[in-house]
Amino acid sequence: TTSSWACDEIVPLNASLIPLVSNLPQSAFKSSSQLSNSHDPGYAKLNRRDGAGGWSPLDSNKYQWLEINLEERTEITAVATQGRYGSSDWVTSYLLMFSDTGHNWRQYRQEDSIGAFSGNTNADSVVTYKLQQPVFTQYLRVLPLDWNPNGRVGLRLEVYGCQYKSDVASFDGASYLLFRSDPAPSLSAKDLLTMNFKSLHHSGILVHMEGQHGHTLTLELLKGKLFLHFRKGTPNVTSMHVYLSIYGDFHTTVSLGSLLDDQHWHHISIERLRGHVNFTVDKNTQRLQLPDFGGVSAVGAHSRGNFHGCLENVLYNAVNVIEQAKEKQVSVMGNITFICSEAVDVPVTFASPESFLRLPWAVSRDSVSVSLQFRTWNKVGLLMTFDLQHQAGALWLYLSEAKTRLQIHKAGRVMVDITAGSGLNDGQWHSVELSVRRGRLVLAVDKADASTTTTSFPVMPGHHIFLGGCPNTEDGSGCRNPFNVFQGCMRLIHLESNLVDLIKVQQMLVGNFSDLQMDMCGIVDRCSPSHCEHGGKCTQSWSTFHCNCSNTGYSGATCHSSIYEPSCEAYKHRGNTSGYYYVDMDGSGPIKPQLIYCNMSDKAWMVIQHNNTELTKLRTSSGTNQHLAYFNYSADTEQLGAIISQAEHCEQELSYHCKKSRLLNTPEGAPFTWWVGRSGEAHTYWGGARPGSQQCACGLQEDCVDPEHFCNCDGDLDSWANDSGVISHKEHLPIRLLAVGDINRPGSEAAYRVGPLQCYGDNDFWNAAYFNKETSYLHFPTFHGELSADISFLFKTSSSSGVFLENLGIKDFIRIELSSPTEVVFSFDVGNGPFEVRVETTEPLNDERWHRVKAERNVKEASLHVDHFPGVVQKAPADGHIHLQLNSQLFVGTASRQKGFLGCIRSLKLNGKTLDLEERAKITPGVQPGCPGHCSSYGGLCQNRGRCVEKYNGFACDCGSSPYSGTFCHKGENASAQSSSIYSDLTLKGENISLSFRTSQAPALLLYVSSYYREYLGILLNRNGQLDVKYKLQNNRDAEVFRSSARNLANGQLHRVSIRRVSETVDVLSIISLSIPLPLSLSLRPSLRLSLSICTESGEMDPEIARLNSLGFTGCLSVVQFNSIAPLKAALLYPDTSPVIVTGPLTESNCGSSSSSSPYAAETTHSLSGEPVVNAISSDSALIGGVIAVVIFVILAALAVMARFLYRRKETCQTQQPKGTKPEDSPETPFNTDPHSQSIISDTQKEYFI
Repeated sequence: TTSSWACDEIVPLNASLIPLVSNLPQSAFKSSSQLSNSHDPGYAKLNRRDGAGGWSPLDSNKYQWLEINLEERTEITAVATQGRYGSSDWVTSYLLMFSDTGHNWRQYRQEDSIGAFSGNTNADSVVTYKLQQPVFTQYLRVLPLDWNPNGRVGLRLEVYGCQYKSDVASFDGASYLLFRSDPAPSLSAKDLLTMNFKSLHHSGILVHMEGQHGHTLTLELLKGKLFLHFRKGTPNVTSMHVYLSIYGDFHTTVSLGSLLDDQHWHHISIERLRGHVNFTVDKNTQRLQLPDFGGVSAVGAHSRGNFHGCLENVLYNAVNVIEQAKEKQVSVMGNITFICSEAVDVPVTFASPESFLRLPWAVSRDSVSVSLQFRTWNKVGLLMTFDLQHQAGALWLYLSEAKTRLQIHKAGRVMVDITAGSGLNDGQWHSVELSVRRGRLVLAVDKADASTTTTSFPVMPGHHIFLGGCPNTEDGSGCRNPFNVFQGCMRLIHLESNLVDLIKVQQMLVGNFSDLQMDMCGIVDRCSPSHCEHGGKCTQSWSTFHCNCSNTGYSGATCHSSIYEPSCEAYKHRGNTSGYYYVDMDGSGPIKPQLIYCNMSDKAWMVIQHNNTELTKLRTSSGTNQHLAYFNYSADTEQLGAIISQAEHCEQELSYHCKKSRLLNTPEGAPFTWWVGRSGEAHTYWGGARPGSQQCACGLQEDCVDPEHFCNCDGDLDSWANDSGVISHKEHLPIRLLAVGDINRPGSEAAYRVGPLQCYGDNDFWNAAYFNKETSYLHFPTFHGELSADISFLFKTSSSSGVFLENLGIKDFIRIELSSPTEVVFSFDVGNGPFEVRVETTEPLNDERWHRVKAERNVKEASLHVDHFPGVVQKAPADGHIHLQLNSQLFVGTASRQKGFLGCIRSLKLNGKTLDLEERAKITPGVQPGCPGHCSSYGGLCQNRGRCVEKYNGFACDCGSSPYSGTFCHKGENASAQSSSIYSDLTLKGENISLSFRTSQAPALLLYVSSYYREYLGILLNRNGQLDVKYKLQNNRDAEVFRSSARNLANGQLHRVSIRRVSETVDVLSIISLSIPLPLSLSLRPSLRLSLSICTESGEMDPEIARLNSLGFTGCLSVVQFNSIAPLKAALLYPDTSPVIVTGPLTESNCGSSSSSSPYAAETTHSLSGEPVVNAISSDSALIGGVIAVVIFVILAALAVMARFLYRRKETCQTQQPKGTKPEDSPETPFNTDPHSQSIISDTQKEYFI
């Protein structure tokens, strides 16, 4: 029995490598040229001194090569090189090529894109490379790239490996093998199918299998890609067939590989292990779920197209199928031979802008026929050009927008312009043919798509035809290519009917060329496997690839980094208010972003809805013992798990309303109702009780309706009762299923409600550590970011420099550091030498404020961003090393000789995973967990004089001294008033007044401030809608009036008024800013009274103020501020505890916003910037809302007329007893208690009702 052997299976560990070259005859060596007979390639054996001591070519240039024929297919595991003995000739870098035929060479690549090997630095030392992946080949070729600049190319070499034996079968596209396994069903938990293949055509069926239960599995090569298809079938079958290279009818499951029609061997493995299938092509693997594919019967073959090529070492569960075919134990259908028929196509690669091929035209016929095949990724490029005879013009055949286009230029005019084909940049081989006969010109692509035109002049090439490009000489004698050069491969070039011998071209016997790779196609599929992450779509050109990240939620060159924040907590600290936001819990990790409602209050709540959050009623149902309710959430299981584990606290309301319907059947009975959490485990405790207690909240609090039971509903009362509470044990959330049991008795009624899942806090966002010594550091396991690495964190420090983190390898490393107070450096090495990305800031970063750093490195580029400063992006070197290989621990801080970090680091994430700095800091000297002091960074989010209050994890805004409320003191309190007023007595030392209003009423009184001594200040609109400020600040002087220049302000629009008196100056701002000098020497006297909209004071009043007071005010007032007092805010938010008197109808409204808004305005979806992107109200709802608004308007208008009649008074007002004061522990007091404030409440203060 013959089979493949791996060298590591037959060579003992630690044994010397087996040399393969030293015993070969001289005839096994070939070269492009030789300097002399003593420099023959046969002397290029390692450590030999024969001849001139090695091989040297006649000319030292990049077109030289040394070739070795190993006489049979051999496994090569290592290569060693040496310079020419006793000389200054050696090679410093080279390429390694391999082939089974001596033609159609393929380049060995060490690391996907790395092809060049480093050579020698002298003539005698030996440099050995162990290949990462072994090569199976008969012919090996070395191409020198660089050599000693003071010498020439000189080479001796050895290759190591072992013999390789295999069983091969060749298929002609119509034949196949039929293999029948044991008819007994397979009891093995594992099935394994492995093989190698080499294809002569880009499409065909390799394997078709039928397994248990009628399932079919088919392996198909389609346009150079392998597809694994699976289709469910029908059972009741008794035997199993394996078809090699036939077709069946199927559904596509997964694809792998690309350009697999390159006439080289490729490896396939399909492994089933406990229901999972690992599908491997060469070095790339995908995993999927499939049932068994052994043990059942098959269907017949199909005529679509079988495999054309060779299969090698086909092993199914250790059975050698080809060996059994040789022994007639497997059915052979059609013409199958047991040797591999090799193709002899010789391709050529145009790899650079200087590449071209010039061929002579010596045909004397009156017709023209030129054809070739090409493959490329580029949409544009010159395929062919030639000058017409007798200087009649020039013909250009080129790619434009992935179509072939032919033009004939003559005397600056385009005489012919035709196109053919489309989508020709797909990397597949395409044929193009140009034929001219008797004035008829035909351009055909792939022998199907053709364009035809006629010419009135002969189209005959001159002396030469240029392919791929043409030389641009300085003297202008060469052609001038107005199009892009071609980058790709060509083969089967025919001039008339004669095939061009490219080997003779390579030997300089025919034509001329520049910068071509002969006898190989160097095309590389940079999108297989794709480096585009998170569903980004990969497109490519000859030299690079591009990722389209549209609609993925990720950004960057490889769609690696999330554009969304990881939690509502993070959005809150960007200043965002309540709304819908996309949240990406693990950043660049695999969990997808999810649209979540963020309720920004004192905490940032994440609200995850499900399909039934309403109260659901259940009635008696005979024959039904149980009602099951399933809850499907807006987030999937993986997202929910991440949200809950990352949150500080989660809860979910669970309510049960009952009438003769028992709940948990306490104290000792089996529960009638239970629920299922995240893990699938049933739970029998209710909201508000401890896990596992089989109780309700009332049982825990010992206040159930019936003390003998632990739930109100277990009392089985004939009246309605309920058990409600929240489930807050995170490991049990969310509630997936609710089973309600006791609903089948006569008279039983019940209702349940499962609220949305709500979570607040972000354990990752505030996870911090404080480094108090430069020598202190935290260590973590090695960072694995081989192809993509993103690192983000926040820091604050007073130090001028220091290393944030670093991870080292043997040669590779990655480091981020603060190099100066205004510069952050991201540096790394993946084998191409140290690489640095620097960001310089215009402001110092050692200011003890939080600063954000985000660094990313991928196969295309490296980037660094610091706060809002412009980021820096640097491209990675082309065709360089791409794998970052680290092996030491990751150090936060530094353990090397670099200067350590002093300060705080917070929310450190590597590839979306948060490092637990606090836990590690608890056991590390010189490092403390946590880091206080957030207001220096986030205090600016508190608006409108809100005060930032420090918390251990974050901050809060105290809006007590602001007329605004809300998370950031950003929400203005707005009120709609119909003839209402609010006021309070105060003692003043100065005035700072502001308010906003919206009304259509003129004249109207907006605000009135008066003292016991009849000194007052009034803000009013006159009959023309102009703003008047009327004030009398000294009892012995007449009232004065300031009138703004703004025209009618009673126009239903929102206006802002600000008045400030300092010393003898009063500033009034209404639409425009003005300053009025006042001859004042005294401030307002004590016992000042503040009144909004209607005056309520006793005694004599200014006649105009009294008249306007009798009219009342209908409209909107908002964000009213009198010194540090916010009377409107106090009246609306704390009507029962604040020292503010309200008389008349006063209702909270959104009328104070700059534009009218929907009552559902909070239910909007925000993009990253926080702007609404989705309206939550449908057109039908808007129509209904409009009708309701009209009805409400009519009702309010009637109430306004009634209020105006009832409250119109020309007399003075009556006083009332004061209300109580607001408690000190109120979270937002609208009155400032600071003793240094301008406003001081006197001990004898009195408050008055209207």
